[in-house]
Amino acid sequence: MSTNSKLLIVDDESNIRRILQMAFEKVGHTVSVAEDAHNALQLLDQTPFDLVITDVTMPGMNGYELQKLISDKFPDLPVIIMTAYGTIPQAVAAIRHGAYEYVTKPFDLDQLKKIVAAALDGHSVAPKKKAKAGKFDLGGDPFLAVSPAMKSVLETVRQVADSKATIMIGGESGVGKEVVSQAIHALSSRAKKPFVAVSCAALPDTLLESELFGYEKGAFTGANGSKIGRFEAANEGTLFLDEIGEIPHLVQVKLLRVLQEREIERLGSTKPTKIDVRLITATHRDLRAAVDAGAFRLDLLYRLQVVEIQIPALRERIEDIVPLADLFMTKYAAENDRAPLAIGPTAVSSLHAYSWPGNVRELENTIERAMVLAPSSATELEVKLLPERIQKAA
Repeated sequence: MSTNSKLLIVDDESNIRRILQMAFEKVGHTVSVAEDAHNALQLLDQTPFDLVITDVTMPGMNGYELQKLISDKFPDLPVIIMTAYGTIPQAVAAIRHGAYEYVTKPFDLDQLKKIVAAALDGHSVAPKKKAKAGKFDLGGDPFLAVSPAMKSVLETVRQVADSKATIMIGGESGVGKEVVSQAIHALSSRAKKPFVAVSCAALPDTLLESELFGYEKGAFTGANGSKIGRFEAANEGTLFLDEIGEIPHLVQVKLLRVLQEREIERLGSTKPTKIDVRLITATHRDLRAAVDAGAFRLDLLYRLQVVEIQIPALRERIEDIVPLADLFMTKYAAENDRAPLAIGPTAVSSLHAYSWPGNVRELENTIERAMVLAPSSATELEVKLLPERIQKAA
């Protein structure tokens, strides 16, 4: 934990102020206290602080209103919200508007210390990279934003890229959730660190836990040596968990602990390992319905969906269809050592009329198929090179 930092504790309960002041002064911080938001703002104007911890329910201005004012006036100052369990949705909203993290009352003092340490060690952010609408290469698959819907997604990506908030990306299968996650990573201050992607649905339950958290020698039959998990592999970078709705209950519990404690334990180990990972998840499922069905933990959902990005289906952004097709045409022409085909007007009509249930992934497969089937003398993508189901859509 960084020491000799200046903390401001804001709470109308004198016992809470005293407990927190003593706890953080004991580990080397300078602590000031305020009994309400008005007093806190006066102190902030007089003294530069490194971090603020504020309660929500106070006379006069509440903690959320205070946090918003702090974010507007001191955008680099991390704010931790203390909230009752029943107001977690509002706390999540506060994080979307700039709060660093929230803790629930009655709080675990050790957990709060870890959150404060993480905020003090890493709250500063690098200057944000700018990305204009259109196509740009971020080191993975190109992010294309021509339609208004995808331009809106891109703007959200730019806004959240350098935050520490966990992000959940929703949308139908094949819409490009991993491409969006790569864009978030590439536009963040973690861009030069690892980006690790895991498909939770592709791994059996028995392997998922060891893949994510790693294991020590002898942890189970066949564990002949130690192995780091995906969290450790992504340390200081970004971990992307696709199809997060498929993880079993045991892994949900461990994942919640990782988000709260910012540390992992390998299977077979009793020694925690500190990690600094930006977590992005994706799902095509309705996780609220999964919570109602008892298949997904509500407290984990709150932790994962601090920021939600919904990717529209391809049929809802037809302006992107031809630019995407051109992009894939260039890709597969190069792979097949030939010139790209121009997309003819009748082919454009069919591409626009089709509903694309498989979204961008289906479009890519369609263009790759056309390139393989096209005669070497062809210069145009004609309708006859498209699958029959697409031909019939026009």
